[in-house]
Amino acid sequence: MRSRFSAFAVQDAAYLLKSWHPATRPPSIDFEPGLRWERLEVLDATEGTPFHTKGTVEFRAAYSAKGGQSGEMHEVSRFVRHDGAWVYLKGTVQ
Repeated sequence: MRSRFSAFAVQDAAYLLKSWHPATRPPSIDFEPGLRWERLEVLDATEGTPFHTKGTVEFRAAYSAKGGQSGEMHEVSRFVRHDGAWVYLKGTVQ
């Protein structure tokens, strides 16, 4: 989760696509101009250890946008193992 947040912060589309499950991965990622991801707070996590094949992460991510607007995204993300690596499957915005 933290690596994906960092990838959004630096707009690393290649990493985001690589860490996204092929069944739900979009063909490309369009970053919103002027949006800056500033802080990640992990609120909860279930499973996701080396002994699991799935897990969830609940988080809040703070951002700022053009014009001085700020906000946050609150999501519960689902991750699964795919070809031995943890990948993002889908999320539910809270």
